[in-house]
Amino acid sequence: MLDPAWAYTPVFLWVALIGLLALLVVRTVRRDRKEYQRFKRYRTTARRQRMMRRWLLDSFLSFGVLSAVLLLLAGRYVGPLLQELTTWPVVRDIRGWFIHAPGISWGVVIGLTVGLTLVTVLGLRAARASDEVPMIGDIAAMLPRNRQELALGAAMSVNAGVVEELMFRLALPAVIFGATGSAIAAVAGSVLFFGALHLYQGVNGIIGTTVVGGLFMLAYAVSGTIAVPIVLHALFDLRSLVLIPVAVYQVHKVDARVTRIIAPRLVAPGLVAPPVVGSTGGSAGSSTPPQDAV
Repeated sequence: MLDPAWAYTPVFLWVALIGLLALLVVRTVRRDRKEYQRFKRYRTTARRQRMMRRWLLDSFLSFGVLSAVLLLLAGRYVGPLLQELTTWPVVRDIRGWFIHAPGISWGVVIGLTVGLTLVTVLGLRAARASDEVPMIGDIAAMLPRNRQELALGAAMSVNAGVVEELMFRLALPAVIFGATGSAIAAVAGSVLFFGALHLYQGVNGIIGTTVVGGLFMLAYAVSGTIAVPIVLHALFDLRSLVLIPVAVYQVHKVDARVTRIIAPRLVAPGLVAPPVVGSTGGSAGSSTPPQDAV
């Protein structure tokens, strides 16, 4: 790890930061959108599954490896950055509530959890009745269509929770903090770039993921451990890529070995004829994945 006391450490971190941002910008602007548009046109589950496997592997290797490299360079800045974040008024106040009034604080957390669960249940029931699922951003094509895709959706959700939180809540903020010396720049830069990386989801997707990324960063700063945003991120994506397809569209009842041609769009159960059974075929296309639902 680079020594913060070394005069050239910020220079090396600036070089690493510029290189990383250039790599991710090229990936996001020039490849992810085209890749996702191609995926949206796929009608055979075999092609969709091949692409989803490649997305999973690419995400694990790229974000996982990049996070490890960045932490090797800037790992000594993780602790000082977190310590400075705990001095911010909003973070300090929330942490103080948990320390000095744990009963009330956990009561609020439990209440919010129950409320969100209730809203989710009511939303799913409404979606099944109206044939529409409210979504922030263009992610409908990513929703699994059968139980085999469902397993891949679950794996993608857990993977994203781990590697993307390591990148955008731990590694990238540490690099920015080491290069600039500013905790504000570290938080704002990592959150904004996390949202921009979801360009393929459209403007609503960028805004939505930016807000969610900010909440994940707050959860990390308040809890003091990266495990909390990792779990929250994984659960958030599992809601989109597992819970909604199962609860609304009952995709767990569809076997891809029998139903190989997917419906043109997802609809509530019983509102359309069963999908056509057909043959697979065609290549999966490029291996560059868009990001997960968040």
